[in-house]
Amino acid sequence: MNGALYAIDSTAFRAINGGSANALFDLIMPAITDVRNAYIPYAILFILLLWKGGSRGRWCALLMAVTVLITDPVNSRIIKEMVMRVRPCEALAGVRLLVPCGGGKSFPSSHAVNNFAAAVIISYFFRRAAPYAFGVASVIAFSRVYVGVHYPGDVIGGALVGSVMAAIVLLIWKLIIDRWRRHRGGV
Repeated sequence: MNGALYAIDSTAFRAINGGSANALFDLIMPAITDVRNAYIPYAILFILLLWKGGSRGRWCALLMAVTVLITDPVNSRIIKEMVMRVRPCEALAGVRLLVPCGGGKSFPSSHAVNNFAAAVIISYFFRRAAPYAFGVASVIAFSRVYVGVHYPGDVIGGALVGSVMAAIVLLIWKLIIDRWRRHRGGV
């Protein structure tokens, strides 16, 4: 990474990780950042989409699942391994580490990739839910910096990667649906 960009990222990291430290965030951010705490809310969302969401909800649930099944391994096994950025908790002294540092690479944040990808899918099908979906993704991304395991650039990059990958999935889905409708109409 460019020296000037790294300096900005490190300074922003320190401002969030140490400069914004407070007892409330020290209590809630580790819980927010723990992926195990997202299983139940996402399972409830998935069930509600399937059960009460009608056709849009079922497509949303399906595409959200497909998207995350693509984004997570592409990010973790390909992008992170190509970039090879070390986490701030391993690279910097004096990091306020509120959760285990983790053994993986730092850029881009998989939490941000997956949650922003899900937010894009949800927002496509349910526009009024967009502020909530992106709000949740943003809080989760912020938590990753606050607890000391990612730089701000990691979560910003993750938000972009996840959003772009979700947009590509939606584009491919629309092409398939359009082609299927044309084929079905021509029969």
